[in-house]
Amino acid sequence: MEVFLQQLINGITLGSIYGLIAIGYTMVFGIIGMVNFAHGDVFMVAAFVALVAFLILTTWLGVSSIAVALFIVLIVAMLFTSLVNWIIERLAYRPLRGSFRLAPLISAIGMSIFLSNFVQVSQGPRNKAIPAMVQGDFVLFTQNDYAVTLSFKQLIIWGVTAVLLVCFWYLVAKTKLGRAQRACEQDQKMAALVGVNVDQTISMTFIIAAALAAVAGTMYLMYYGVISFADGFVPGVKAFTAAVLGGIGSLPGAVIGGLLIGLIETMWSEYFSIDYKDVAAFSVLAITLIFLPQGLFGRPDVEKV
Repeated sequence: MEVFLQQLINGITLGSIYGLIAIGYTMVFGIIGMVNFAHGDVFMVAAFVALVAFLILTTWLGVSSIAVALFIVLIVAMLFTSLVNWIIERLAYRPLRGSFRLAPLISAIGMSIFLSNFVQVSQGPRNKAIPAMVQGDFVLFTQNDYAVTLSFKQLIIWGVTAVLLVCFWYLVAKTKLGRAQRACEQDQKMAALVGVNVDQTISMTFIIAAALAAVAGTMYLMYYGVISFADGFVPGVKAFTAAVLGGIGSLPGAVIGGLLIGLIETMWSEYFSIDYKDVAAFSVLAITLIFLPQGLFGRPDVEKV
């Protein structure tokens, strides 16, 4: 029981990171119907920006407060990554928006390869590690000489994820931008006819998705303490899996899907084999799509006649 509880804590932490990335996938798909396969590499770029910013703050500028340094790192990563994603949308996606559906997909894959190789050339192919951002934990209870612990960095990830989800829900449900996003999701042409700036709304969606990916990248770096240029692909694919599992286009589904993927990974690693944890996650996705093609919380597509 104690091992199960520890893995439950670890799975929720990992799933929170996947959920933040998955929201970016589902937002972009919901509005323009395109899967942004460069989103995982945007997450990776954000983690590298966070790494560089943290080292500059602590090594060169001498910032001793970890809380202040982490807050500044988070803001810097969000701003820089949002700018990167805005440029990507303007250069790689907007010119192809009215073309055949395969063109934006090819462009997204091309941007993914570009970002991965750019980071590899600029930062090197080896793993980059940093000193622990946050240290310490407390023991929840001990049973059979096994201590169930909850670390401070796990609490930070939970808290940041919860706050961002509440803020994001308010943004989509209660603000003018959220209404514009929902209108564009329903019908872009009709939204434009009633005064919605479709191009601006789509650009803001990419910016918000990048900001969430930046938070996920910073939390990932804080949690594991190491990042590589290749770390955008696997978390990105798993986050996309989470979005599809929850029902791509559904924001609650993206979060629930991320938590499920995180829990499946950690539980399978503990009770079966760590070598096949990815196979387990993707197998659950395949089984779900056989019986629920729209995902857990997605709505079936209705063809307009």
